Amino acid sequence: MRTAKVIVLPYDEAWKVDFEKIKSELESVVGDLITGIEHVGSTSVEGLSAKPCIDIDVIIKDYSVFNLIVSRLALIGYIHEGDLGIKDREAFKYTDKPHLQKHHLYVCPEHSRELSRHIAFRDFLRSDPEAVKKYSTVKETAARLFPDDIDKYIEYKSPSIKELYKMCGLE
Repeated sequence: MRTAKVIVLPYDEAWKVDFEKIKSELESVVGDLITGIEHVGSTSVEGLSAKPCIDIDVIIKDYSVFNLIVSRLALIGYIHEGDLGIKDREAFKYTDKPHLQKHHLYVCPEHSRELSRHIAFRDFLRSDPEAVKKYSTVKETAARLFPDDIDKYIEYKSPSIKELYKMCGLE
């Protein structure tokens, strides 16, 4: 699901509700196979401006249940895309979900480095209002400067992300 138009909005309380709706649908088919579902990414941080797309990590103990996860998610319209170059983070796209907020879905084993990074980054931002304010400004500026180029948007905000990673001990 490649972003065609970069839109960054002020934080919206509805994103919490949107996450819960998606989580409920996921739990209905894989709840017995997973250890948790985490709302990660910018929409999970109160006060942080974000692209209106919910990032979700479904957590499994290990890959022993992964094939079953793939087949069950397929029953509700999710298609496995592979790891997209990131070890221990399996991406899924979906079809026909107009009843849910746009979202990115990943399945990660508990030991996944990427899962740990997502949670550490989220938790750090949740605890630092000044970092949230600063990062929001960077994201809003990037979206204004590069509304039609997701790669340049990402490139513009990369130094800020690196700085935040250092602040929360990820680099």
